[in-house]
Amino acid sequence: MKNIVILDGKTLGDLDFKLLEEFGEVTYYDLTKPEEVSERIKDSNIVITNKVVLNENNMKEAKNLEIIAEAATGFNNIDIEYAKSKNIAVANVAGYSTDTVVQHTFATVLHLYDKIAYYDNYVKSLDYSKSGVFTSLDRPFYDLKGKTWGIVGLGAIGRGVAKVAEAFGVNVVYYSTTGKNNNSEYKRVELDELLKDSDIISIHAPLNEKTNGLMNYENMKKMKNSALLVNMGRGPIVVEEDLRKAIDKNIIGGACLDVFSVEPLREDSELLKIKNKEKVVFTPHIAWASVDARERLFNGILENLRAFYKGEKLNRIV
Repeated sequence: MKNIVILDGKTLGDLDFKLLEEFGEVTYYDLTKPEEVSERIKDSNIVITNKVVLNENNMKEAKNLEIIAEAATGFNNIDIEYAKSKNIAVANVAGYSTDTVVQHTFATVLHLYDKIAYYDNYVKSLDYSKSGVFTSLDRPFYDLKGKTWGIVGLGAIGRGVAKVAEAFGVNVVYYSTTGKNNNSEYKRVELDELLKDSDIISIHAPLNEKTNGLMNYENMKKMKNSALLVNMGRGPIVVEEDLRKAIDKNIIGGACLDVFSVEPLREDSELLKIKNKEKVVFTPHIAWASVDARERLFNGILENLRAFYKGEKLNRIV
């Protein structure tokens, strides 16, 4: 029987964690503070973490630890080198949320592009009922067809967004943050060209030294004043104070953000100071988190654990 510890189950929602009992005894925690990690994992064989940091300091007493199941695709919260040195396997789950993030990208863009919040309120407030007119043209909106959609980071999610955008009749271009990604289906451009020509720019890139702060005020000034900036990648790729200025000064048309430099978003965040809130859509890092995606993630964790204890190759191991 294995000792299984779930460190931040609350971040995964209402999943059937009892399924883990096929491996042993399960100890569940909603959330775990940094100072609590060492004590909670010291007797574990299996640790499941989403965002809790695991490093040498808090793993050194976990003498029985055999495998860390990362409940995500990214594993930057785990000290991989230390785990390797102690022969601790680290397995993540790739691809479980790709379709979900693509869907959420378009949900936020269309919500903003078609002025859904305004018109929904217009009807529900009874202003429509009192207007005497069958329609309202108070907030102009435009077709996606014929527009240019610039993608920053043409990985699996970026390619998914590109395919859906094509279905809307959009011209797709992309910028490779590494300079190495070549895709014959879409036109690769330099960043300045993408900024200048795109009506919508969506970010689906990882955070690294090349993308950190990429979308700053200088780059936003190169965008069309009607363009939307969409960040479904990592929060620090967009400089939030610069985005507030760019929107309030009508440098760009608006923004859709699902990720932030600090999560949860601080109450004094520059983003919450944006004057015209109709120009922005914010969601609390949920693009990955449909019920279907979380079930795929959990099934991936179970498959990794089964494979590990059968001595088989894991779906993804680092």
